[in-house]
Amino acid sequence: MDNKALLTALTTIFDGFYAADDLVDHLTQSIQYSIQAGGKRIRPLFLLETLQAFGVTITTEHLKVAGAVELIHTSSLIHDDLPAMDNDDFRRGKPTNHKVFGEAQAILAGDALLLDPYLLLANADLPSGVVVALVKELALASGSHGMVAGQVLDMDGETQALTFEQLKQIHALKTGKMLTFPFVAAGLIAQQSNEVILSLRNLGEKVGQAFQIRDDILDVTATFDQIGKTPGKDEVADKSTYVKLLGLAGAKAELSANLAAAEGILAELSHTTQLVPDSILKQIERLKID
Repeated sequence: MDNKALLTALTTIFDGFYAADDLVDHLTQSIQYSIQAGGKRIRPLFLLETLQAFGVTITTEHLKVAGAVELIHTSSLIHDDLPAMDNDDFRRGKPTNHKVFGEAQAILAGDALLLDPYLLLANADLPSGVVVALVKELALASGSHGMVAGQVLDMDGETQALTFEQLKQIHALKTGKMLTFPFVAAGLIAQQSNEVILSLRNLGEKVGQAFQIRDDILDVTATFDQIGKTPGKDEVADKSTYVKLLGLAGAKAELSANLAAAEGILAELSHTTQLVPDSILKQIERLKID
């Protein structure tokens, strides 16, 4: 599934979910503003392509799971952009949510997007045991065991000289957990063994680290038009990044190492399961930087 087709499919899911008569209009307007702002949709894309790699035919119920992880990711972007955190005026090439709707409304829209995914999952017509496992995994990935904890540590690390292991841990929580969920979720839906789920978790961790390293590199090498947000923000905030710690060449080498490790895990899975990894490998290829 390409990005355009995925966007169309997810838009249908979100439009239906936020069409109830009892919803507050200006809340849904704020939510839809950020949902419809574009983006790579890499988390739902990895989930759906991993399902297809296991031979699963994609249904509306699978799209609900993919939509759930995208909603939480969007929540994190709204909150990250607030003045109390990254204080960014642009996201995905458009004014950030709080610049359009005000800080209070942006906070509440982010709150809704952090909670609504669990209702979306609960309404998915999947085996009850799978739904419970998905809820558990998404909660672990997004809350105090994952993304939120990573954001706290990331803010704590500003102006601090962090070690490589400290930086790696921050991004394993902040970015890695939410990029691990799609692979694990696909394994749960496809009813794979615990051993395969563990390999998928390791795959997600490598992809998550690679994604964050790539983001650190782009912050110092890309333009606003390329990344849709203000470049150079990490340096202004005096954040510890892979580029600051390892240098640009070192960060690129670390990116390549993580992507190579991910490709190795996929190769092993293709030999021990029925997984056909071609489409996943294409997405991993997109994360490479020359």
